[in-house]
Amino acid sequence: MTEQELIRAAAAGDEDAFGKLVEQYQHKVYHLALRMCGQEEDAADVAQEAFLAAWRGLPAFRGEASFATWLYRLTSNAAIDHLRRVKRQRGDVSLDDEDLGLDAPDQAPGPQERAEGQELRQAVSEGLGRLSDDHRQVLVLREVQGMRYEEIAEALDLDLGTVKSRIARARGALRKILLESGNLSGYLPSNLSKPKERGR
Repeated sequence: MTEQELIRAAAAGDEDAFGKLVEQYQHKVYHLALRMCGQEEDAADVAQEAFLAAWRGLPAFRGEASFATWLYRLTSNAAIDHLRRVKRQRGDVSLDDEDLGLDAPDQAPGPQERAEGQELRQAVSEGLGRLSDDHRQVLVLREVQGMRYEEIAEALDLDLGTVKSRIARARGALRKILLESGNLSGYLPSNLSKPKERGR
């Protein structure tokens, strides 16, 4: 069956077809949830919530956006809802570093460089945890998931200009956090080390 056939069958209540869609997208959904939540257990819960929302929402899915984009939107919304619940319960959110996948420049494999890379990942993780939900969301989708501006706008139901401005503000806020946390300017990825020019 093609993906469209699976979607139609799942929308009609075919659990096997939906199971195949889950198999196809489970790693991407989990990965996005992990990037936004930072904790494996939280990411698993968010992924489950996203797939449950997809199962419930499939009968109304019209295909105006791709299934993947729609599913990313559900995942992103579930992650934000989860983070808000956590903030209310704990008063703060901490994104653990190891699973963020944001790598320091790999210029030398020595112990010093590995330690510096780990330090940068930790700093970026903590910096992401200090961003607002909206800023963390767009930055993760752009820099970690590699989505295009247009895809992010579609996934989050935002204007393209809003997406670009949020990403610019998120980069600026993260850059400021990283610089305040120590002299990391020599290790910042190029897209965070200086402001982006308009229109990119």
